[in-house]
Amino acid sequence: MLQRTGTLLLLLSLLLVGTPALPVLAQSTPVATPPPALTISTPYPAQVIGVGENVTLPLNLRAPSAQIVNLAVANTPTGWTASFRGNNQIVESVYVEPDSVATVDLRLEPPDNVAPGSYTFTVQAQGENAQAELPVTLTVKEKVPARLTLETDLPTLHGRPDTTFRYDVTLKNEGDEDLTVTLSAEAPSTFQVTFKLNGQEVTDLPLAANETKRLSVEAQPNNDIAANSYPMTIKAQSNDVSATLDLTAEVTGQANLVVTAPDGRLSGEAYAGQTTPFQIVLQNTGTAPVRQIELSASNPGGWSVEFDPKQVDEIAPGGQTQVTAQVMPADQAIAGDYMVRITPRPQDASSKSVDFRITVLTSTLWGIVGVALIAVAVGVVGLAVNRFGRR
Repeated sequence: MLQRTGTLLLLLSLLLVGTPALPVLAQSTPVATPPPALTISTPYPAQVIGVGENVTLPLNLRAPSAQIVNLAVANTPTGWTASFRGNNQIVESVYVEPDSVATVDLRLEPPDNVAPGSYTFTVQAQGENAQAELPVTLTVKEKVPARLTLETDLPTLHGRPDTTFRYDVTLKNEGDEDLTVTLSAEAPSTFQVTFKLNGQEVTDLPLAANETKRLSVEAQPNNDIAANSYPMTIKAQSNDVSATLDLTAEVTGQANLVVTAPDGRLSGEAYAGQTTPFQIVLQNTGTAPVRQIELSASNPGGWSVEFDPKQVDEIAPGGQTQVTAQVMPADQAIAGDYMVRITPRPQDASSKSVDFRITVLTSTLWGIVGVALIAVAVGVVGLAVNRFGRR
């Protein structure tokens, strides 16, 4: 009997050992991680500053429950001053409400003789039951002083009085500070100067540290400006720093040829089949010489028009010259008004054609001949009537 009982106990033991353990429900259920008791942060914990520059860092604090958090800065480098500021006052602690962010500013001021290099601070926040730390690193460098430059590849442009002189200018801030730049120009009163950035007219523009912007400087002269060289200076100014650039507009002048008559009347009279001279005046009302002027005419069929001289070599600005046009209407031209178009063709200049009205008259000789023929005809008829009328 005892042997059987031992055997049963042995079998039960083996069954218990070989059976896998049932899964525990608590192990499959995720355990929520408790929120941190206290946190402190800043958007930019590492910054580069210039020698002698103060820094203000915004600090954000969070806590799961309402509490007062004490603030301190550990490992402050020698000579540096660290202080916390809130509501424009120096503070040593901040009240943090649950599920909200409390803000405070950390102001770091270097000593007057600070040397370039890296400086590390440790911001400490002590709550009721927890504390948090935030390392802050400032790298001090010799700051490049503010400096503006204006440059262009083509400071001198050539054009006519109706040309808009456009200069591509590069404006650069070579310092480590952001600037607001004011643009201006010193130019002759006959020019209007404007500045454009990306097609928009500007007089002031922001220019970040080490930023470069391309400007279009447009100088528009008056249409009646004389041919000459016109210097102008553009200026970029920001506080105590400025830059200037000298530009030049070379106005080459523009010729303008006008055709008229000595008395201003573009009309005259001529007899059919006879050559009649007409005086034509060529005037240069432009600001550049007119050269190699050739004259031509468009006239009615059977007419002829010849010019003396046929070509004018040059007319200076404001000058004029006289040309004779020999006009001969067609032999069979009927009395009345006709148009003869005269066209000057100068070299490298503008001109316009003009119409001369020519009134064609019949010759008095033909009138006398006509009267005589009529008289002869009347006489012949009279003789015929006398002779045959008696019969």
